[in-house]
Amino acid sequence: MNTKKRMVINKSEESSTVRLGLKENWRQFLLLVIINGFVGGMVGLERSILPQLAEVEFHIEAKTAILSFIIVFGVFKAASNYFTGNLANKLGRKKLLVWGWIFGIPVPFILMYAGSWSWIIFANILLGINQGLAWSSTVVMKIDIVGEKQRGLAMGLNEFAGYLSVALVAFLTGYIAAEYGLRPYPFYLGIGLAFIGFFASLLLVKETQQHVRQESTSSPMSRLKSVFRETSWKDRNLGSVTQAGLVNNLNDGMMWGLLPLILTTKGFSLEQVGWITAAYPAVWGLGQLFTGNMVDHSNKKRMLYGGMFLQGVTILLLLFADTFAQYIALAIALGLGTALVYPTFLATIAGFTHPMDRAGSLGIFRFWRDLGYAIGAILTGFLADMLGMRVPVLVIGLLTLLSATIIMVRMRTTPSVTKKPLEGKHINP
Repeated sequence: MNTKKRMVINKSEESSTVRLGLKENWRQFLLLVIINGFVGGMVGLERSILPQLAEVEFHIEAKTAILSFIIVFGVFKAASNYFTGNLANKLGRKKLLVWGWIFGIPVPFILMYAGSWSWIIFANILLGINQGLAWSSTVVMKIDIVGEKQRGLAMGLNEFAGYLSVALVAFLTGYIAAEYGLRPYPFYLGIGLAFIGFFASLLLVKETQQHVRQESTSSPMSRLKSVFRETSWKDRNLGSVTQAGLVNNLNDGMMWGLLPLILTTKGFSLEQVGWITAAYPAVWGLGQLFTGNMVDHSNKKRMLYGGMFLQGVTILLLLFADTFAQYIALAIALGLGTALVYPTFLATIAGFTHPMDRAGSLGIFRFWRDLGYAIGAILTGFLADMLGMRVPVLVIGLLTLLSATIIMVRMRTTPSVTKKPLEGKHINP
């Protein structure tokens, strides 16, 4: 039997054995959900205590300098997202996931023993690469295996696991720091997260490229002419989602870096700061158990507009908050707004692209979205140093409302059931 015939037979056998769907692939899906929980936990290590570490141990006062760790994190995570999308079809999803953990393993050790702020910056370069490779890989792999009908639910479960872990670890590190000091004890959690995530990915995760090939045989979507240009701005639906993703993480970058400083200047304890900074990603994560399923049955444009509008209003209300209860309430509201948009972003991008373009388009979306961390940190730090900590809250709240308006004006209404487009044409469902 010649090589060409053998390849045809192998493809035929692969097609007959590969099945799409959450139920059909629940074991692998559950494993990827758990692994993404470990990925999210790595970010939670820093969420509530790193700004205080900058001030207390490294005596850094300028807000731009303090937020420098978020800037490098955002830039390197964004770049890693882009390369993950480009390389996913060439190298395979699993390899990129494993490499993500290899970059993540040194992070908790550096955070524990860093003697200068430059080492903290280096740790966040590694953390950004870890998040870009590992989180992006789990996103793409879940979308690969669930097929067309349950993308929203898949992304809701994925982001639920990741951001609930961010919240849980942020709370735990804040509690441990309050009881035992800022270093080294809070970062011991990271050692377990990194090694368990690495070995689980290496030994248990299976490649999902065969699922993409299977879905490609029946996809009604045509290929994008320029994945980067159309995802970034040219396509009115993909471009609308991408700008909203950037603004979403821009305001999250502000919340990550500036909110702990605002709270400490108001006299809140480290434990209270931990509760407030954990409440936001906790609701963000838990809410996606419900909003992810909504994506598969609801109008995506309305979900995106409503979520960004709620975020913008909530951020502006932070200017008037004063008590612990008020900050908790606003953290919950911001979490709900983010929960509405986060799984919707990913499911919408996946739904508007051909399976062979999907990893690249998701990588480009996540490139711009996570570049929002760096832009938000730079903008927040500059405005806070020049004009005080209230001004960046006002500016970023207004930018978030502007993003909601762009969705309402530019994006087409997305029906809950996608109609099959005309052959040879790229029609936005």
